[in-house]
This record gives sequence, C-alpha cells and structure tokens, in this order.
Amino acid sequence: MPRIQQAIVVSAPGGPDVLVMKNDWPVPTPGDDDVLIEVMAAGINRHDCNQRKAGPTHEPNPVPGLEAAGRIVACGKNVPTRRVGEKVVALTDGGSYAQFVATPAELALPMPDSLDWESAAALPEALFTAWFNFFGLMQLKPGEIALIHGATSGVGSIATQMLKAMGYSVYGTAGTAEKRDAAFHFGCTAVFDYNDPDLADQVRQKTSGHGVDTILDMSAGAHLEADLAMIANDGRIAHLSAGGGKVLPVPLRALMAKRVRITGAFLRATPVDEKIKIARHLHETVLRHVGKSIRPYLAKIYPLEDAAAAHHFMEASKHVGKIVLTVGRQTTL
Repeated sequence: MPRIQQAIVVSAPGGPDVLVMKNDWPVPTPGDDDVLIEVMAAGINRHDCNQRKAGPTHEPNPVPGLEAAGRIVACGKNVPTRRVGEKVVALTDGGSYAQFVATPAELALPMPDSLDWESAAALPEALFTAWFNFFGLMQLKPGEIALIHGATSGVGSIATQMLKAMGYSVYGTAGTAEKRDAAFHFGCTAVFDYNDPDLADQVRQKTSGHGVDTILDMSAGAHLEADLAMIANDGRIAHLSAGGGKVLPVPLRALMAKRVRITGAFLRATPVDEKIKIARHLHETVLRHVGKSIRPYLAKIYPLEDAAAAHHFMEASKHVGKIVLTVGRQTTL
C-alpha cells in the first residue's frame, strides 16, 4: 500500500485557483470501523466550493470531496477483510479529491453493476441528502406531494428520481426553459419557473388548492414568500443552503396560520451513527432502483488535476445534473 498519493488541497481561502495538486499527500489510515477506498471518481458539491472559500482550516480535512466511487483496498480491524476488492459508492467526511480516502465501512454501499465509475460517484451525497431531508427531517408520508426548488441540480435530479421510484408525486422548479424540460425528464409531475411572481398561485391551482406538503429549498430562502403561500396546512420546508450565514426573516402569522415547520441541517455535521441509519435505509429501500429508474445525469467530467476548472463550472450555475472528477483516467464529457 502506498504511503503518499496525489490529492487536491485547499491552499488558502479564495476562488477555484486556490485548489492545488499535491503529489506527496499522505494516504489516510483507516480507523477500526473504516475502509480505505482507492478512488476512481469523486462527485463535486456546493459544500466543496464553500469549504474552498473558507480556507484550509475550515474543515478538519483540507482535501475536499464528500463522495466517491472506487474499490476497497484495506479494512480496519472491526471490518471483515472479505470486503477488500468490493466496488462501492461512499459518503465521506472530506478527502475524496484524492487517490485514496477512508470512511466508515457502513457508509460504503455496494456499487450497482450497471453504472460506470463516474455515474456512481454522483450518487452518495445526493441520495443521503434526499433521504435525510424528506424522510428524516420532513417525515414525508405516502400520498403527500413534494416540491423541489432546483430540481435539475445534482441533489434535485437524484431526489426527484428517488421519490418517483418510491411512488411519490414530485413537483419541481427551475429558472430556464431548458432546465424545466430536464426536470420533466427526471420525473417531475409538474415543473414551474421559480422566477414567476405567480408561482404560488400556479402550484395551488395544480393541487386544487391543497398546496404541496413538503418543500426542499436550496436557495437560502429566496423563495420563502412563495413557499409559505403554496405550502399545505401542516407542511414542512427544509433548507439545504445557509446562504453564508444569511438571516431568514419569517412572517410568523403565515407560519402559524398553517402550522408550518421550517427546518434544515448540514449533512456533513450529522453524527456518523445517524448517517449509518440513513445508509441502512438506502440499502433496504432505494439501491434496488439505482441504475434503473435512478440514474445520475452527468453535466461534465474533469480529471482530478482540473478540479479548479470544475469549480469554475459549478459556480457558473448553468449546468444540469452532477459534475464529477476522475482519478487517473481519460474523461469523455
């Protein structure tokens, strides 16, 4: 097992150019309950950009990356050695922009045979986030309607497919005609323009006045007025973005009149035990659909050394689906 590896490191707070390739970064040692994964591809998420902007000391690991696809090459002492060689998709606590990453064994799920490395790497963060928010925080129930702001984002596109595969009706929003067409392709029953001042009226009309029961909002509260107007009684709203510490002014009368619950959480900060519970739910309920009715849409693939270019592309916010880094292989998109 090599002791050093190539890894992308946040060298200072700033723009994408502070991402630097290191050729002598130490290979992590897996803990007792961990596995060491040889990374074949890593997904890019907004959190990676936020970590980069905050600088190398913002997170314990200055190597970004919250998800990876690869092969298990070593196991901690509490993990069966038969897992060595297993192809997995894994949620990680940073470190995936590298040739090797360590993560708790139960957060490394079997990789579907029908997916390539790049598509597989686009799954973990989106699946964990979607399940955590809809079923953990918002307690989505059978027969209820979910709405996803930004339904063509990496998380939004997978969440839409996941909920549809599980039998739920999903509405989406997007800011351009091209993205709204894509949202229909991912499985949305209805898609709306989140810039339309009549958004709430359109949603309530579509639901015969009932409104939607849950809303997943990635806009740091940009649509709060519309959300409160189109949410059903006893509805729930979950926020994925904190907007850099943005203060959200909530009209209490509108909130109280419908008994609305507004929540949000950082998946990365969630205790490992809770993440393991999510992993077990995904294994039991969702993985059977992956590679069939749940397939990641890849916006663009970059080699590891072009992580800075990938962040530039991410922050332009014009893409549909996921952006992925490959490790040691040629790209095709």
